[in-house]
Amino acid sequence: MSRELEQHVAKLKACRLCPKMHAPSVSGGPVVSKIILVGQAPGDKEPKLGRPFAWTAGKTLFKWFNEAAGLTEEQFRKKIYFAAVCRCFPGKKESGGDRVPDPGEIANCSKWLNAELQILKPALLIPVGKLAIGQFLPLEKLDTMIGRKFTITRDGKPYDVIPLPHPSGASPWHRQEPGKTLLKKALKLITGHAAFQKILK
Repeated sequence: MSRELEQHVAKLKACRLCPKMHAPSVSGGPVVSKIILVGQAPGDKEPKLGRPFAWTAGKTLFKWFNEAAGLTEEQFRKKIYFAAVCRCFPGKKESGGDRVPDPGEIANCSKWLNAELQILKPALLIPVGKLAIGQFLPLEKLDTMIGRKFTITRDGKPYDVIPLPHPSGASPWHRQEPGKTLLKKALKLITGHAAFQKILK
């Protein structure tokens, strides 16, 4: 599995399929894990720093898990496989802010996630943010999705899905109610999950 994942990550880093995307693609490396965290798309800092969630949103994300489970950022990165809806920085909108990947780009990049599900056979998926959540579940308001565990079937295999809000500084949802309480509930579900308990041992 380790060698297969290493080959997969090497191919992923070499991908140049989408002309509007800004290469290189970003990977957290070939971490063999039964937990996959699925982000949305890297920002402009991640390709330069060579890892997902490398900037402000990452600081918030790792703080959540440090407070909920006592894991440092380094420990979290070594124990969890990082995926994303799109693996390259989409670029900026003319009006400012990061461009949302278009449906074609999302479809192109979905092959990487599908392959990762086949290789790792994870027990737990943690989609972060609406774009990621929508790849696994019918998208509703965050108030009805965060703080719950869902079980889905994809390609005939069952997966537990526990969504998180995006830890972006631009979104106030996780900093005010009911977001604060629902976020704590979601983190408790994740850290209490059997797959997560195994990485704590």
